[in-house]
Amino acid sequence: MSKGKLFVISGASGVGKGTVLSLMMKGRDDLSFSVSATTRAPRPGEVDGREYYFVTRERFQEMIDQKAFLEYDNHAANFYGTPRDQMEDKLTRGHVLLDIEPNGAKAVKESAPDAVLIFIMPPSMEELERRLRGRGDTSEEQMKMRLERASWEMEQRTWYDYVVTNDVAQRCADEILNIIALEADK
Repeated sequence: MSKGKLFVISGASGVGKGTVLSLMMKGRDDLSFSVSATTRAPRPGEVDGREYYFVTRERFQEMIDQKAFLEYDNHAANFYGTPRDQMEDKLTRGHVLLDIEPNGAKAVKESAPDAVLIFIMPPSMEELERRLRGRGDTSEEQMKMRLERASWEMEQRTWYDYVVTNDVAQRCADEILNIIALEADK
């Protein structure tokens, strides 16, 4: 069985990565999603092991000490990381999608140079803020932090392999699926 390819998807909080990834998963049966571990609290409707592995800061530190992460980072006052074993197992069965931020994407590119990095942009900062406020789970202090972080993350898009704008989720998902089809044949 041939080994799959690793696709890193990044974009600011609120850009619609979750929606786009969900649409993409319906578009190909050889894609799997790498579930990250995080120290942040679950949002309404999120299930441990489906959207994230929700762990304590102590457990996350143990995993760092055990070198259990392909990459990890701290942003928006929480830790996020990609469990190495899970990702490697999924690669034996097809292509793997990682939803991680730019620092993690750089770390992945260093350890897996053939990984393909795709950055999702919002149509505008105003639309990004509207989407974040629409969640109803973000305090003003968190909103300020997320918007500042979003500006920084969008500056990082210049070193990604591809940049796609999420103006319409299905169009964005289709564009990324086209990139996957192109890159999978390389």
